[in-house]
Amino acid sequence: MYFDWVSPTQLGVKIGQDVMVLDWSQCAAVERVPGKVSGAWVFRGTRIPAAAVFENLEDGMTIGELLETYDGLTEEQVRAVLEFTAATLRESISA
Repeated sequence: MYFDWVSPTQLGVKIGQDVMVLDWSQCAAVERVPGKVSGAWVFRGTRIPAAAVFENLEDGMTIGELLETYDGLTEEQVRAVLEFTAATLRESISA
């Protein structure tokens, strides 16, 4: 399983050959503003793409290291995105 861009503005989860697009509009920790970071989903009030969390965690970075690297990113925001993703995956598996 890994995270990948489905389109320039859609971050999805790839599991084997299947790709599941997450409905980021349901996650209060992120926002998408036309013209801001090319319309990518970013952490609310920042220019930090939500994808940065997944890419860096996948590369072995810890949440603490993420917070040190991305000025303005909070632990609450990171945890909210991770919890939203986990809940979405659980719902899709049980459906």
